[in-house]
Amino acid sequence: MTAIRNRVEKSANAFRSIGEAAAELGLETHVLRYWETKFPRDVKPVKRADGRRLFRPQDIDALRAIQILVHGRGLTLKGAKSLLAEQGLEAVLSGAATLGNGTVGSP
Repeated sequence: MTAIRNRVEKSANAFRSIGEAAAELGLETHVLRYWETKFPRDVKPVKRADGRRLFRPQDIDALRAIQILVHGRGLTLKGAKSLLAEQGLEAVLSGAATLGNGTVGSP
């Protein structure tokens, strides 16, 4: 017998499990775990006593910015980390971040 879960819409300020965060971003959970290790300044989910991660809204924003830079614009993780450090998360999400050859924003 298959369990059917009712999808509950969460508020924008609600914490997300790793599965919910991955589904929202269209990524696999292992990608989020890996990016968490590569971007410790930007992605810092709350860890429960049992080790489960809960991603805060700012973590989701950081992951979305990394996704834009890596998957959307083809930057390496090192390049994405450098651009986030130089220009900030808000610049990437708003489309105001620039590379040497132009603007970096949502595809």
